[in-house]
Amino acid sequence: MIKVLAMYKNPIITLLSDFGLVDSYVAEMKAVILSINPSATLIDISHNIEPYNVRMGAYILARIVEYFPEKTIHLAVVDPGVGGPRKPIIVETLKALFVGPDNGLLMLAAEKLGVNHVYQIENRRYMLKEISKTFHGRDIFAPVAAYLSLGVPPKNFGKEIFDYVKPSYIKPKIFKNKIVGEIIHLDNFGNIITNITQKHLKTKNITYGKSFQIILGENKPLKVRFLESYFQALKGEIFALVGSGNFVEISENLGNAAKTLNVKTGTKITFIF
Repeated sequence: MIKVLAMYKNPIITLLSDFGLVDSYVAEMKAVILSINPSATLIDISHNIEPYNVRMGAYILARIVEYFPEKTIHLAVVDPGVGGPRKPIIVETLKALFVGPDNGLLMLAAEKLGVNHVYQIENRRYMLKEISKTFHGRDIFAPVAAYLSLGVPPKNFGKEIFDYVKPSYIKPKIFKNKIVGEIIHLDNFGNIITNITQKHLKTKNITYGKSFQIILGENKPLKVRFLESYFQALKGEIFALVGSGNFVEISENLGNAAKTLNVKTGTKITFIF
């Protein structure tokens, strides 16, 4: 019998995946969670992450974590390596817990909140009895999230690890006269969202109204203005701004910057000052 400690008050568990909503996968995870903790509040972030697109899932997760109450448990599954050697993990941060695969999916959001510890999920007593090789979201991650919401300490699930995956898009590289980052997302409007933040620009004394050069992949440098809003840009102008997710974006006013500049996620982007 599992000994449950002090249960979180009004526990919240969020769910993010690339499962879509046509099949029963999301409902199966929710059923497992609620069978263990019927008092949990379940909130769907998105289940329309592009299949296997870990970077997209990481970005969407990072956008929302700051707005949830302390002790929220974020369960995320974009897991092309399911059934392979990748580890199932719990990430403990200053404000929240994350449960999911060790493939970089959790770390952009976790770093935003301040990582304290990372634990490998090993303790079978907190998993379903039968574990599918293709559905760890239901058989491992869902029950683990549920038991965390009942107050079971993260350290009870397995040993602390330090060799977890830290993808390149977690942090840009800062140099004397440039910042080198990556495109982490292209939104529905064609905005090019980078892993560079306004905080990084401030280290180079870049304030609104100033201009700098960007290089996308191996393309030629392009001069852009750093503006506060779309309203300040000319029609068709390519410019930089800080989006609502606090990442620097390259946008085209009343246009689609991603199509105009012919870029994709994962492309290197360099800001030159």
